[in-house]
Amino acid sequence: QVQAVESGGGSVQAGGSLRLSCAASGYTISNYCMGWFRQAPGKQREGVALIDRDGSSSYADSVKGRFTISKDNAINTLYLQMNSLKPEDTAMYYCANYGGRCSPQIAYYWYNFRGQGTQVTVSS
Repeated sequence: QVQAVESGGGSVQAGGSLRLSCAASGYTISNYCMGWFRQAPGKQREGVALIDRDGSSSYADSVKGRFTISKDNAINTLYLQMNSLKPEDTAMYYCANYGGRCSPQIAYYWYNFRGQGTQVTVSS
């Protein structure tokens, strides 16, 4: 069964940190472009960070310098370290995979979302 289980979300104050995890099963993350996306109420889902097969990564401008995407191929798990959190980071966070090469130009609907997401709430 192909699925992903996101975890690590929670409620923090502005300036705090969280580390999200995405445990994948039924597929091998090292064979895909992997990404973190988020969706706030009433807003469109947006890309946060991408990491390609070779480990190269890219970030949305809004999170550059604060978030770090990484992966552990040995345990088939994707991570997102989030530091200096801001209230505008509040959203449901999802991991996803894409069969092509990573590119910020690829719209979120081309990705495969296999999990339920994890909620991040940042208070001011």
